[in-house]
Amino acid sequence: MNILAIKGRGTFQGGMHPPEKKNITADCAISPGPVIKQATILLSQHLGVICKPLVSKGDVVQAGRIIGDDQAFVTAPVHSPVNGRVKEISLQPHAVLGRCLGIVIEADPQGPVKQIAADKFTAQFDETKYNPEQICSAARTAGLVGMGGAGFPTRVKIEPNPKQPKDVLIINGCECEPYITCDYRVMLEWTYQVLAGVKLARLAGGVKKVFIGIEDNKPLAIEAMERAIGKCKGTENISVVVVKTKYPQGGERQLIESILGRNVPTGGIPPMIGVVVLNVATCAALAEAVVLGNPLTHRVITVAGEAIAKPGNFYVPIGTTVQELIDFCGGVTEKSAKVLLGGPMMGIAIGDLSTPVTKTTGAVTILTGEQIGKAKFERRQTACIRCGRCLQVCPEHINPTRIAHAVKYDKLDLAESYYISACMECGCCSFVCPANIELTGYIKTGKIFLARKKKRMPK
Repeated sequence: MNILAIKGRGTFQGGMHPPEKKNITADCAISPGPVIKQATILLSQHLGVICKPLVSKGDVVQAGRIIGDDQAFVTAPVHSPVNGRVKEISLQPHAVLGRCLGIVIEADPQGPVKQIAADKFTAQFDETKYNPEQICSAARTAGLVGMGGAGFPTRVKIEPNPKQPKDVLIINGCECEPYITCDYRVMLEWTYQVLAGVKLARLAGGVKKVFIGIEDNKPLAIEAMERAIGKCKGTENISVVVVKTKYPQGGERQLIESILGRNVPTGGIPPMIGVVVLNVATCAALAEAVVLGNPLTHRVITVAGEAIAKPGNFYVPIGTTVQELIDFCGGVTEKSAKVLLGGPMMGIAIGDLSTPVTKTTGAVTILTGEQIGKAKFERRQTACIRCGRCLQVCPEHINPTRIAHAVKYDKLDLAESYYISACMECGCCSFVCPANIELTGYIKTGKIFLARKKKRMPK
C-alpha cells in the first residue's frame, strides 16, 4: 500500500455502528436465483432521464436486447434479461416513485439461463487492448449504473471531462449497511473480474491512482483483493485501503474523507475535487460489458433478515419480483412484519411484493415486528430533549432536529436554509434519537414538499 498517498484517517466525522448482522449471509456463496416466468423491467432504474419503451406489446425479444432507452446524456438503457414475448407495457410498482412505466415480458421456459462470468477473468487480463472510447461506449450500451444504490450512469462517471479532470479513482467495497453481503461475496468470488473492471475504469477516466476502500470487518475480502493485485500486472498504482467499520462509511463523500482527507463541497459531486467513486459490483459489470459484450441484466442480491427462512446471496435476473425471491428462499416466518428493498438503515419499505428488483437493488431485508418497534412494547415518540446525539452522528454535519421541526411546522424556506438538501438520508439521527422522533422521515417529506413547491413556482 502506498501510505504516502493516503491523507485520510480511515474514518470520517460522525456516523455510528449499528449491529452488523452480516453473519447471517457472509458465508453464503453466490448461487443461482429463481428461474422466473416473467420479468418486469422498469424504465426508471437510474438517476437521470427515464427511458422510453423501444418495444410494443406482442413483440418477441431476445435476452440482452435493449427494450428501453433515451437520447439524453444522463440516462442508461434497459435490457431484457430473458427470451420471451412482451406481455404488456403499463404502470408497475416502483419502490421510490410509487408507480413507473414498466415492460412485462413472459419468459420462454426453453430460453437460456445466464451464467456467472467470473471464470472468464484471470490475473493475465490486459486492459491495454481497449481504449477509453471503447470502454465508455460499452458502459453506455450495457446500461451500467452505480449498483451500490445511487444508480448514476457509469458512462457519465468514467468519461474524461477536461473541465473536471480526475486524478483518483476510489472503489467502494465498504458495504456498511447491516445484513447486506452481496458486494462482500463479489469481492471474494469474482476477485479478478472486479479487478479487471477497476483497471478498465482507470484507463477510461485517465486517473493516476486507485484506492479500493474496504472496512476492517472484512479481512477475507481485504486479503483476496490484495492477493489479486499482487498477481496481476499493471496494478502498481492500485492499493487496498482498510477503513474503519462505521456506518455510513460506504457513502461516497464519507469514503473520500476517510481515504483522501478531502471534502466534497455541499451540493457538489466528487469530480469537482478530482475524484470518481465506483462500487465493486459496478466494476465487475463493467468488465463483463467491455470484454464479453454483456449488458447489465442480472445482479447479486442478498436476501436476509430475522424473518426469512433461507437467507443467502443470489444471482438473479433484473425484473424478478420480491415475492419470487422470498418464495425461492422458503418464504417468511410468522414473525415477519416489514419487507425492505435495501438494508434496515436506508432501505425502502414496500407494501406490494410484486415490486421488481432493479439494477440498484442490492438486498431484500425482512424484519420482525420487534425490530420495528411493534412488538409487545410499542415505541412511543416524546418531545426532543435537546441531547445533541443527532448532531454527533450526522455524517453531513447538519442539524437534523432543526430541519425536522422546520418541516413539521411547514417552514420549508427555513428548512432549506438549514441545508436540508445536504442530507443523505442515512438514518443515523433517527437510530440514535432517545425520543424516537423519525427525523429522517421528516427530512424526506420536506425534500418532496420543496421539490413540488419549486416545480409550481413560475420561472
